[in-house]
Amino acid sequence: MLKTILAASAATGLAMTAPAFAQEDTGFYAEGGYQYLNIEPDGANSGVDTNGIGGRLGYQFNPTFSLEGEIATGIDDGEFDYNVDEDEFNLDDNNDGDFEDTIAAAGDIEMNYLVGIYGKAQVPITERLDAYARAGYAYIDVDAKVQTPGGTDLATISDSEDGPAFGAGLEYDFTDKLYGKADYTYYSFEETDTDGVMVGLGYKF
Repeated sequence: MLKTILAASAATGLAMTAPAFAQEDTGFYAEGGYQYLNIEPDGANSGVDTNGIGGRLGYQFNPTFSLEGEIATGIDDGEFDYNVDEDEFNLDDNNDGDFEDTIAAAGDIEMNYLVGIYGKAQVPITERLDAYARAGYAYIDVDAKVQTPGGTDLATISDSEDGPAFGAGLEYDFTDKLYGKADYTYYSFEETDTDGVMVGLGYKF
């Protein structure tokens, strides 16, 4: 639902031409805030929710176009369930002599960092509210671990992925310098699709 709202907002804004409300500012800006990610490996039934903090630094070349870099890191581990057959791992986790049991292992994913660079296009909706869309390329580094109820580590994995990223969002100016923002980004990594939402504040230098 959030994806649909943000995409529609950006599309509506990009279709408008309202030079009377266009920002004349150029220069650097910085943003920071809460970042939510849903990481879903290929073939998984559902994604894993993780929370993080993110920051962006950009330069606005004209009222429409900016270039920005992004960095984020996780502040907690996303947890997931993983059902495994004991015979696949030659493991008798409950020590009952039966290697044909299916056990409900637990796993977690930790986002070490996420970085990206984007081109950003924005247009005004009102004098204070802007819609924007952005596209670029991102790289993510994560650690994952799967453990059985008996305490056996089945897998400890460090992995990284990169790929194109696309998003849209809204900005609201509180003052000439300070603004609030919310956006959605889809990260099309090779083996892991990731959805992200950022809510935060920005400052224009």
